Amino acid sequence: MGRTSKDKRDVYYRLAKENGWRARSAFKLLQLDEEFQLFQGVTRAVDLCAAPGSWSQVLSQKIGGQGSGHVVAVDLQAMAPIPGVLQIQGDITQLSTAKEIIQHFEGCPADLVVCDGAPDVTGLHDVDEYMQAQLLLAALNIATHVLKPGGCFVAKIFRGRDVTLIYSQLRVFFSSVLCAKPRSSRNSSIEAFAVCQGYDPPQGFLPDLTKPLLDHSYDPDFNQLDGPTRIIVPFVTCGDLSSYDSDRSYPLDLEDGSEYKYTPPTQPPISPPYQEACTLKKKGRLAKEIRSQDCPINTVDTLPQPLAALQRHTMLASEVEDSEMNCSP
Repeated sequence: MGRTSKDKRDVYYRLAKENGWRARSAFKLLQLDEEFQLFQGVTRAVDLCAAPGSWSQVLSQKIGGQGSGHVVAVDLQAMAPIPGVLQIQGDITQLSTAKEIIQHFEGCPADLVVCDGAPDVTGLHDVDEYMQAQLLLAALNIATHVLKPGGCFVAKIFRGRDVTLIYSQLRVFFSSVLCAKPRSSRNSSIEAFAVCQGYDPPQGFLPDLTKPLLDHSYDPDFNQLDGPTRIIVPFVTCGDLSSYDSDRSYPLDLEDGSEYKYTPPTQPPISPPYQEACTLKKKGRLAKEIRSQDCPINTVDTLPQPLAALQRHTMLASEVEDSEMNCSP
């Protein structure tokens, strides 16, 4: 498979590289802004789970370019610098991170908090939806510490069967909550974005990162979630619906007749968690077949029969190295 194959299969991936964005997700935030005017009047913005930094790039251009705008990006991973963006390598579930954000804003709360974070999906939809919901709630929890009244919160959400529960939680804190699907988000994905405007916490609410937000004691009349159709979540699509289809493959030939030229990624990840696996794969050591005659005395002989049979066929790279050290030359 050539390096241009993904350019054919994903037009937004190609456009992101050609326009200098670090990831195709930049178009999602741009299309959400077209629909909801997210950046209007915003001078202080926070990008949670920011790496590799495409949303921070958008915020830097739309807000940081105004001169008085300030953008803070937060992520556990290191991220290459972005002009006009102050980075915090920290945990969004820690109070110290919230205090550091406010410190960088010189004591003022943020106008906008966005979060495009997502877990490493497993393919088990119930597990993935649960993990994404917990990540969204963690982002909401820290947003209650740094967001000003009337502010806006945008976060990725997976549209599963329990999306109404998340929606009801968001409605406790915001006057308007919509579920939006940008054009650049693949139709085959359950990904969408919760666009929450008008931050208005319940009277007497005190932000506390040590307690979960899913406590329906704030407004018992609103949170009576009974029956299969307990709440209808408003859903909108945004972006030019006649533009590129994110699920379609496009030819590399350009419409204006000019010659296609491959564009490398704008900014490769600095230290991705999968880096070691990629190195092992290139060396052919990510998985290796072990034959009993190559190593007559090994740990598989002491395992129960089903496990021993499985262990003889495939072993992880680290186990291969250990077994080779014990084998005779």
